[in-house]
Amino acid sequence: MEHGRVARPFWVLDADVDSALRPVHTILSMTQGSEDLDGLVRKRIRALRVAQGWSLEELATRANLSQSSLSRIENGQRRLALDQLVTLARALDTTLDQLVENATEDIVTSPTIDNAHGLMRWPVKGDPGMSVIRQRMTEPPPDNPARMRAHPGREWLVVLSGTAILMLGHRRFRLETNQAAEFPTMLPHAIGAEGGPCEILGIFDRDARRGHQRGNGGDRDTSDLHE
Repeated sequence: MEHGRVARPFWVLDADVDSALRPVHTILSMTQGSEDLDGLVRKRIRALRVAQGWSLEELATRANLSQSSLSRIENGQRRLALDQLVTLARALDTTLDQLVENATEDIVTSPTIDNAHGLMRWPVKGDPGMSVIRQRMTEPPPDNPARMRAHPGREWLVVLSGTAILMLGHRRFRLETNQAAEFPTMLPHAIGAEGGPCEILGIFDRDARRGHQRGNGGDRDTSDLHE
């Protein structure tokens, strides 16, 4: 942070003092409390680049930056410009919010527990429409598609223990421990246990979660995941 300047919040923008000599960028003015975030953003840019297997030159080309500018951004030798962060976020297949996120609270969350149905649910803070469900099942799924549920969305599940049977219309899939399945939920579907209890961890997108919530107005069907 420069000496003699009044500290302002992270998202207050300044004009670059060298704007007369080079293209103008909106600069993110860092306060003492946001200097850690500044370093975190730089490390995050480098980590995402390395995870993609890209060199400095490759990311710089994708972000329409010079290789030297990108190197100085990663090494803390160049101030962060908002427009450059937007471009870098897009090139790294993420969002600006995720790139500058500084989540320091609610790192650990506890599930909502439904003991009557052997179910635990966790919300996903980064995507409020998504939920993670863990459920213990003891009954087999129905064979009749008329008793299965269909709704918009997608679901992903993994078997934590035991053996599960996934019914998709008239098709039957056997899932052993640690095997996973992902499927469009517009197909009539149900899931249950085979040969004893099984535990399943499922991830619901927004539409799939709503489909289950709408279906919970009547009797619960233990052959399907519920919230």
